[in-house]
Amino acid sequence: MPKKPSKSASAPGTAPRDLDILREMVELLDSSSALTLSYQRGDATFEVSRAGTPGGAPGAAYAAPMYHAPMMAPAGAAATTPAAAAPVAAPAANLKEIKSPMVGTFYASPEPGAAPYAKVGTRVKAGQVVCIIEAMKIMNEIEAEVGGVIKEVAVDDASPVEFGQVLYRVDPNG
Repeated sequence: MPKKPSKSASAPGTAPRDLDILREMVELLDSSSALTLSYQRGDATFEVSRAGTPGGAPGAAYAAPMYHAPMMAPAGAAATTPAAAAPVAAPAANLKEIKSPMVGTFYASPEPGAAPYAKVGTRVKAGQVVCIIEAMKIMNEIEAEVGGVIKEVAVDDASPVEFGQVLYRVDPNG
């Protein structure tokens, strides 16, 4: 049976319906090991979680999807997976972090084979595109919140990222 076309692939400039976003989030959650997915669009945040205790097996029942508007995600609200819990070297105190605003797939360049937007040593300005995160088949350009020199790229190209995960560390004085 052919898959019903997603309404999120609507005409350019139109936003997908909230229910379509939630359906796609449930599909994405079902195909991943994440316990919670959050997606922010404007002042609305969509969140889908697995029911049960942390560490629930994939395929577990889903908690009722929640719609919060407006809401700012608290610091440290990212879903944790065993891979995300791996120890990491402490960043230098003067470095600023560029974090992922959503769950998705990190892409360092605009297309396969192209030069990355930013790599170690690249000077970026606040508002400059530094990567793309694909979420629910939508390519989202991520902009630097601070200017400076990229000192660390914390994610491998084409890797999954969580909400709030560090993507880059930037030296604003560099």
